[in-house]
Amino acid sequence: MDIKQKIHETVTGNPVVLYMKGSKQFPQCGFSARAVQILQACGVKDFLTVDVLADPDVRQGIKDYANWPTIPQLYVNGEFVGGSDIMTEMYQAGELQKQLESLKTA
Repeated sequence: MDIKQKIHETVTGNPVVLYMKGSKQFPQCGFSARAVQILQACGVKDFLTVDVLADPDVRQGIKDYANWPTIPQLYVNGEFVGGSDIMTEMYQAGELQKQLESLKTA
């Protein structure tokens, strides 16, 4: 399976996916840490994180997949939302909370 197919299956097979440096327990950069904090602040408890540092093919592949040069990258219901800056702007405007509302789990 090629890397784009693997990424496609990951983002379409999970409601919320964050491609990031590190894990939600141990983010490896400030932008990834902020992305995790924003998702948690939105009440999303169950989301998949993919550590791009663990696989160089995934690290480059996710940039090609979304045609987006930076990491982290957030996907909701298979759709690319954006990186840390976009997540911050959407959160501050209340848009991200609305998009994630149906995905909150107890």
